[in-house]
Amino acid sequence: MKLIHRVAYYLGGFSIGLIILAFILQGKKTSCDYGPNARTTKNIANKKKNYSDAVKTVMTEYQMDTLDVSNLIRFGDVDFSKSDTKAMDCKLYVIYNSYKKKEFEITVENCDSLAKVVRIQPKN
Repeated sequence: MKLIHRVAYYLGGFSIGLIILAFILQGKKTSCDYGPNARTTKNIANKKKNYSDAVKTVMTEYQMDTLDVSNLIRFGDVDFSKSDTKAMDCKLYVIYNSYKKKEFEITVENCDSLAKVVRIQPKN
């Protein structure tokens, strides 16, 4: 069998497999959050959140609501060098994201069942 025939059979089978997988996984809540940033932000975003008084003040000042803060966390970038990931009880994460063309630094305390948003401040 010539090489071109082997490649054609391989690509044909591969494309049929992709189509079958697309039909099987269609409608299911599957995600591919394999990177450390994606896993961390998804973990925090799926928990009940508690907001400190300082965060509520900043939210009022910049006209944010809890959905905006949740989106900032979910789609933000975690700075693992500034985060405390070695803590035993509650890990502390620093997340960067922008809201209305302004960069923010969000500090979140991630515990087992609760995520506390400790601080939100504009990045200079």
